[in-house]
Formats: sequence, structure tokens, C-alpha cells
Amino acid sequence: MSNESDAEALGGAEEPAPAVAPAGFELGTDGPKVILAGLDGSDSSWRATSYAAGLARRQGAVLAVAYVQPVLGAATALAGAAVEETTQEIADELLSALREAEHRVKEVWRVEWRFLTMRGDPYGGLARLADELRADAVVVGASEQAGHRVIGSVAVRLVKAGRWPVTVVP
Repeated sequence: MSNESDAEALGGAEEPAPAVAPAGFELGTDGPKVILAGLDGSDSSWRATSYAAGLARRQGAVLAVAYVQPVLGAATALAGAAVEETTQEIADELLSALREAEHRVKEVWRVEWRFLTMRGDPYGGLARLADELRADAVVVGASEQAGHRVIGSVAVRLVKAGRWPVTVVP
């Protein structure tokens, strides 16, 4: 019997052609490996970090939590060291709060995480970290500043970049 007769005997179904993976597709990976969450201390960024932690836990991914210390304009450049010290204190407080949160839930679930901080503009810093970490997803909070509806928020800029799946948490 020929292959055509075999196909007819099975109800006319033909075996589908093998799928070809699109360029850039990684064979052998199953699910995300790194999820990047942006944290700046705002309520929406804490919700985004919590959401990202849940995703990382369910997917078995590493959670990278990033705080990008803003570089302030020339008017505050005179304050220099004081501004830098303040942004470092914020980073230290965020790390401390993350450790405390991990301790509170350690009996319920665990997620492998790391805290990253750098100086720069929030969009540029998160984009650079997402690229360096080869993040499979980026999770950020919705902007709480009214002006961002006009000029665009970090979240909108990340989405428009189109280089990673981005989840914006309200």
C-alpha cells in the first residue's frame, strides 16, 4: 500500500509538515528563565514586583528586581553628593524591604531573586538590564504621575521598544 492509501485509510488525514522554528527561537527552553521587575518604591511598583515574584515562582524563573537611581538635572547637580547619598539610601531601603518580605513568606513559597541597582534614567536602565540579563519578561508598575500621560511613562516606552514582553501592573 502507498502512503496515499494509508492516509485515505486513516480518514484522509495527511501527516503535517514539520514546523520550522522562526529565527531567534531557542529550542530546548521551556518557559521564562529571568523576569525583570522595576521597583522605585511606589505602590504600583511594589504591586508589579509582587506580581513578577508570583510569575517567577510559578515558572521556576529567577526574579531580578531593579531600582534605577535617577540622575537628576543640572539644578540639583550642585547638591551632588547629598543627592547620590539619598538615592543610595532609597536603594538600601528597598533591598531591606525585599529581604523582609522574603522572610515573611519563606514558609509559603520561595523564589530565587536578586536585587540590582544602577544610576541612570529609569527607561534606559531597565532596558539595558533587560538586555544584559536576557530577560524573558519585564514587569513594571503603571506611572502614578499625571504628566506621564502626556509625555509617556517608563512603561509605555518599554512597550514601544518592543524588545521584551512587558506587563504593566496598575
